[in-house]
Amino acid sequence: MRKGRGLSFFVLLLFLLTVVGTGWAAPEEFERGHRLDGPMGQAFRKAADAYGVPVELLVALAYAETRLDDHDGVPSVAGGYGVMHLVSNPQVTTLDLAAKLTGLDPARLRTDTAANILGGAALLAHYAAEQGADVKSLKLGDWFEAVARYSQLEGVAARDYALQVYEFLNRGIDAVVDGEEIRIEPQAVTPDLGRFAGLITVQSQDYGPAAWVPAHSSNYTASNRPSSYPIRYIVIHVTQGSYSGTISWFQNPSSNVSAHYVIRSSDGAITQMVREKDIAWHAGNWTYNTQSIGIEHEGWVSSCTWFTDAMYRASAALTRNIAQKYGIPMTRSYIIGHNEVPGATHTDPGSCWDWNYYMSLVTQSSGSWSAIVDNTTSGRFRASSNWGTSSWSSQRYGSNYRFAEPKAVSDAAYYKFNIPSTGNYDIYMWYPANSGYNDRTPVVIWQANSAGTGTTPVTVYVNQRQNGGRWVHLGTFRLLAGDREIIAVSRWTSGTGYVIADAFRVVRR
Repeated sequence: MRKGRGLSFFVLLLFLLTVVGTGWAAPEEFERGHRLDGPMGQAFRKAADAYGVPVELLVALAYAETRLDDHDGVPSVAGGYGVMHLVSNPQVTTLDLAAKLTGLDPARLRTDTAANILGGAALLAHYAAEQGADVKSLKLGDWFEAVARYSQLEGVAARDYALQVYEFLNRGIDAVVDGEEIRIEPQAVTPDLGRFAGLITVQSQDYGPAAWVPAHSSNYTASNRPSSYPIRYIVIHVTQGSYSGTISWFQNPSSNVSAHYVIRSSDGAITQMVREKDIAWHAGNWTYNTQSIGIEHEGWVSSCTWFTDAMYRASAALTRNIAQKYGIPMTRSYIIGHNEVPGATHTDPGSCWDWNYYMSLVTQSSGSWSAIVDNTTSGRFRASSNWGTSSWSSQRYGSNYRFAEPKAVSDAAYYKFNIPSTGNYDIYMWYPANSGYNDRTPVVIWQANSAGTGTTPVTVYVNQRQNGGRWVHLGTFRLLAGDREIIAVSRWTSGTGYVIADAFRVVRR
């Protein structure tokens, strides 16, 4: 008994020396491995086991469809439900097929997250089996055609959907859903494209960077604009669904809706579905339909994480091209939200849409100014060796980010900007979110004093356990002209968890 107690004491002492004596582990150490421990994570595991689908693939597919958000049972614009986006509309009936495959009631599949995930796994396995595959023998890269089939798209659009799912797999996924962390480590996988390998993307005739995937002819009006009608407006929409789901919906002859362009959240990819000369049915007002170009942006008005910098920039470049082509003034009187169309019943693009930033990108050729500095920007960032470097989180900006323990010391990470003129600027912060990161990270901003002769520091506190992987607006500040360090991420905080320093964006108002 004495030996047993002595050994136990020795093990406990060794544990304390390892965990406490050496300080905190680096993020890679405490974050290693998948994290699927909560209710949703366990639902993914159980569904994957039940149907022989790789759990990593199932999570990546759900992430591509909905960012793991069930939207409290509210269907997408295409009639898709839950995190797996099981669809019920006159042309696409994956909800009913999932019900048949699982034996579960469609009503439960709509509202019960675990059932919905089970339905998605059943569909994916079904599509693989339809191709004659032995599901149990498939490797991660062998599911490409089944994933493409899940999209309910055809040809290049289906291929691009599956490529995006595999891109998420390669990058890894780290999301927080209702306080539960869902994490999939990056997977080094090259998919077998199968019959999709030889497909060639057809490019738009109106806008070179866009792919061309036509909407169904019953969902728009053929015309000859601007001869038949002047093009005076650009209308900004949010899809209320996924990129692939929206493309599928516009190809559905029963939808009676379309837009000229659809833009993907993750990378800003653009698909044109109606020629600019033709009239898309998007505004809910015939006069505005005839006189506008409609641009849909993947996402939901209630979820800010969809509005990525890549999407803003791709959309702004497209809008600028359209405005210059048709002589549309690049102002908010002519570049409008769907909610601003007379008689509109829609709310998109909603409060998450950053109009100030978007318009600064649209009008950049007219003298607007913005700048981004991240922790790898040469000559613009500095931090001591106490700050570690990590590339683990897929929510990072660029190749990596910096982290440090919270401590009552003057040891900040500094960001230097060359402000062109004294005035008001919006400041945004980008960081990966994680339950192990700080819930009260101090961000110090040196704003111009009242006399305009110097600077005064002001501190904004940021909860880095939420809202990661996007630009978070910290406020509007009057900044002094000149090239200097104006932002610092401090370690001096009462909050717990690692302090993260990644990227900042400054936009002149």
